[in-house]
Amino acid sequence: MQFPVVDHALASRLERAEGLLCARFIEARWRVHPSSNASWMEAAGAIATFDGAESPMTQTFGLGLTSLPLPEELGRIEDFFQQRGAPVQHEVCPLAGMALVSQLHKRGYAPIEMSTVLYRTLPAAPHAVADSIQVRIAGPEDRETWARTAAAGWREYPELAHLLVDLMQVVTAREGEVSFLAELHGIPIAAAALSIQNGVAILAGACTLPEHRRQGAQRALLEARLSYAAQAGCDLAMMTAAEPGSASQRNAERQGFRIAYTRTKWRL
Repeated sequence: MQFPVVDHALASRLERAEGLLCARFIEARWRVHPSSNASWMEAAGAIATFDGAESPMTQTFGLGLTSLPLPEELGRIEDFFQQRGAPVQHEVCPLAGMALVSQLHKRGYAPIEMSTVLYRTLPAAPHAVADSIQVRIAGPEDRETWARTAAAGWREYPELAHLLVDLMQVVTAREGEVSFLAELHGIPIAAAALSIQNGVAILAGACTLPEHRRQGAQRALLEARLSYAAQAGCDLAMMTAAEPGSASQRNAERQGFRIAYTRTKWRL
């Protein structure tokens, strides 16, 4: 498999795709909850999204990749979050450079999280998956089933429980989103999402009910999404592992993904 070199151009493309993904989420929030105060903006080449003070969607993507932001541009982004009572958070790609890190440090930011971005080229070569696992695209009539299956797959994280079903319902309404269900004997046991942004297939939201793990559901979902993305004309796929060296990262590498870089989330 040929991999493009991880350079500034590739990083900009991946980060832009994820930023647009979050913007589409905010627009889906408006459709699902018309009275929502969710919003997004673009400044200094970054996309900033607000979906509530506790939401993992409340942050920026792509900061510093277009150019080093001016102090007034950073101030505008900070005001966007602070006026809404939310923490100011930036998911920063290392290819943005040390000048941005120094700037954030001087303004009082501190690192709070790290995540690994992985990528691979398409089309993907299919692998054999368990015959007992059936994967299908979730239609409009399956949105509630998909959302509840996806939320249940993360139930060992009680701190997210009050957010998950609502978040997953919005995900299914996002423009460019395709939701997949994995079923065992006709019963949903796993869920995953695919979003296509500017020719990049973003794989996210993959989870399996704890009692059905290690049966091949995630591999089946991965293969189905990569195949769909290739047929849709994507040439790149990306996914993010929440912690460097995590099981999610190792699983992605086993499926042909390669580490692009590790991001740091900074909070003011």
